[in-house]
Amino acid sequence: GWNDVGFHNRDVLTPNIDKLARSGMILNSSYVNPVCTPSRNSFMTGQYAFKSGLQHIVILPPQATCSPLNYTFLPQKLKELGYDTHAIGKWHLGFCKWECTPTYRGFDTFYGFYNGAEDYYTLSVVKIGGKDFRDNKTPVNATGEYSTFLYARRAESIIKEHDASKPMYMYLPFQSVHQPLQVPKKYSDMYSKVHTESRRTYLGMVTAMDEAIGNITKALKSKGMLNDTLIIFTTDNGGMIPYGGNNYPLRGGKTTLFEGGTRATAFVSGAGIKKSNIEYSGMIHAVDWMPTVLSAAGGTPDPTLDGIDQWDSLQKAGESKRTEFIYNIDDLKPENCGHAAIRMGDYKLIDGYPGAYQDWYKPDQVVSDLYKNVSINHTRPFDDIMMLFNLKDDPNEHVDLSNKHPDIVKKLKSRLEYYHKQIVPANFPSISPSSAPSNYGGFWTPGWC
Repeated sequence: GWNDVGFHNRDVLTPNIDKLARSGMILNSSYVNPVCTPSRNSFMTGQYAFKSGLQHIVILPPQATCSPLNYTFLPQKLKELGYDTHAIGKWHLGFCKWECTPTYRGFDTFYGFYNGAEDYYTLSVVKIGGKDFRDNKTPVNATGEYSTFLYARRAESIIKEHDASKPMYMYLPFQSVHQPLQVPKKYSDMYSKVHTESRRTYLGMVTAMDEAIGNITKALKSKGMLNDTLIIFTTDNGGMIPYGGNNYPLRGGKTTLFEGGTRATAFVSGAGIKKSNIEYSGMIHAVDWMPTVLSAAGGTPDPTLDGIDQWDSLQKAGESKRTEFIYNIDDLKPENCGHAAIRMGDYKLIDGYPGAYQDWYKPDQVVSDLYKNVSINHTRPFDDIMMLFNLKDDPNEHVDLSNKHPDIVKKLKSRLEYYHKQIVPANFPSISPSSAPSNYGGFWTPGWC
């Protein structure tokens, strides 16, 4: 969440992340979707999730779907430029057939899990069970080691063995800091003054991840690659309020269209970034990272993508090439993560239900208080509700201007309807019994769709 790193909150112990952020540019207006699968789809494809059929919640383990196979993923384009490509960590873009999985979508290697949430030690999917961990296509049994350090060690190994004369792209979506809340005790003990157990554990998870990032950075330096490495750090959604995440002073959190659910904690640092120790307010969206990384690597992005090549703007901390974006459009009921929202310039319009967590949550609030006060009301007639905010004057969304500026509401609503005409119906199929891990030796395994 926004309030879960040291460069936004001095009480959070992230020295390695902070050092990288300060050596480059902290991104104050970088946006993602309210939940993870749609954001990851945008990172890889440069396309809005609502054009991919992935706008509704996330891909669930037993669902026979994945990111559309007609899309070209970023690593596929980078391989055309001679890059070695590696994916480590959480996939969550579908796995019902092998063609959906990382090593079929441009990655030379994959070390991680296919689904969205699993135990950090047993490597089993939370709530429904089934083991989920792969070394390329090979199932891997848990050793009891905390997964954050499994991923870091694999990254270090790849760096050590890499032929430094060749370019490399590493996609490292840590499992951290997704629920379940788990971390070795020594890290949560660093936050003994935090009264709420969930928050204490969560912050320990952040600090453990920071240590892992520090270890990977050291490996790059030892290999002589650090000065030639562009580092992009971003969340895929806001902090999850009931599971220790915090986005204060932003409104809302994960699963909402408010800024707390969609404004990413992000920075760029390293090779090609000419400015340092500054905060950049240029508008960036998740769809922009695919063409931007491709451009930084020497490629030519497809001009028909939703994403915009922002490489020149980021290099020089110049004006963003983006003036508007869609937060999401989701027509499938119930709209658990909000219906639709658009930003144009300084103004943001939320059309319909905004998502469950609609307030401003301070980090010292306990989970029971949050559940008591959270605004979840699917019976309210949200379909006709519009909320308008001026994010330049009111970045934390306290003042709804919809009644004061009906002309601006009309303008943004018209633009939103333009995008709505491009929507692909949400691909959110029923659960498939053939997906059961019991059919595959206890592992979640492709081959059932």
